[in-house]
Amino acid sequence: MSNNRVEQLESTVAELESTVEGLTDELIEAKERIRVLEAELDTETPTRVPERRQNETGTTDIEGTPEAAPEEVEEATADADTDAAEDAQSGDEAEDSGSDDIIVA
Repeated sequence: MSNNRVEQLESTVAELESTVEGLTDELIEAKERIRVLEAELDTETPTRVPERRQNETGTTDIEGTPEAAPEEVEEATADADTDAAEDAQSGDEAEDSGSDDIIVA
C-alpha cells in the first residue's frame, strides 16, 4: 500500500513541476510583451508640456507674454489676503462645530 502511495505522490509532484514550469514560461513571455508595449507607448505618448513658440530666428518669443501692471498686482495680492483671512475664519468655525462633514471648495 505504501508503494502505491509513493507512486501517487511522485505523479502529483511531476504534475506540479510541469505546471510551475509552464506558468514560469508564460510569466516570462508576458513580461517581455509588457516591455515591448511599454516601449511602444513611450515612443507614441506626447508630453504634456506644450512646446514653446519660436519666432523666425529660432529663439523663444518672451515678448508674447504680457506683464501685469503694478496696480493689478496690488489688487490681486489684496484679494488673496482677503480670501486667506476668510478661509482661516471659516476653517476655525468648521473645527469648532465638531462635524465630520467634508467640504470641497
